[in-house]
Amino acid sequence: MKQEQPTFSFGDNITQDQLNFFDKNGFIQFRNFISRDDVRTLKEEVARVQKFLVRNQITKVNGIPLKYGRDIDGSPLIQRIAFTSRFSVTLQDFLNQERLQLLKSFLGNYEGRIGESEKDGLVLNHYLNTGDSEYTRLGWHTDSPRDLFMGSRIMPMLNVGLHLDDCPSSNGGLRVLAGTHKQNIFRLLFRKKYFVDHTPDKKETAFEIAAGDLTVHDGRLWHRVQQSPHTGEASRRRVLYIPVVTGAYSPKHRNSATPFYHRLGSIGQANPFKHLRQPVAEQINQPEPQHVRA
Repeated sequence: MKQEQPTFSFGDNITQDQLNFFDKNGFIQFRNFISRDDVRTLKEEVARVQKFLVRNQITKVNGIPLKYGRDIDGSPLIQRIAFTSRFSVTLQDFLNQERLQLLKSFLGNYEGRIGESEKDGLVLNHYLNTGDSEYTRLGWHTDSPRDLFMGSRIMPMLNVGLHLDDCPSSNGGLRVLAGTHKQNIFRLLFRKKYFVDHTPDKKETAFEIAAGDLTVHDGRLWHRVQQSPHTGEASRRRVLYIPVVTGAYSPKHRNSATPFYHRLGSIGQANPFKHLRQPVAEQINQPEPQHVRA
């Protein structure tokens, strides 16, 4: 049975009660972090970014592949965009706001920073169930092995999710195993089969999410995304994930290599632009839309 959990309000500082809850469980949820008007603005902005990427046939950003699928009307849909803020002044301004800096308190004694140009940067996850969807769910995993793949030791990090759609637990969404951020290295690596295991866990916690809510979880916490039982518009869920990272500064750039685990994930994904005659390199030189910059 999925366990529901308490929510909190975000104020001028992180309270001791909030720190204690996060330390025990490895996650926390803040209600109404942004207003519905701000949600609408961010939805419009990520739609502009997607339009720019599709029009210019961009399939990778800083070495990270984009996940393409099809929307309910058959048009191209990017279901995972890495480094989204690279193309948007509005999103860059959002990442620079002081309120997000307060979240670094959850890292304890570690010095943290918003990883806008590190890891996969600001990631847009766009879940939608259609016949051509590439991204409807995400199996059990932690965010820690990425450090090992990159040749460094596991460092604390926070994965901060800003939710742009209402998502009651009955419509799928985030599931976590409370307290697993304090597990030993063997359990961190082998407790479940990474990404291929979608089996619900009797100890998992579900979230009752409203658009504008913010969730924060420790990168060492086991978590997954449950598939919506619906298809079409009722299954649509958009989340912006912000990495709060520690350790040595390690930015990505346009010549960064594609990490091994992303290459594996791209196997079998069709090229969404294979039917077009014009080369990708020529398309990238087209003018950029307003509010968006490369």
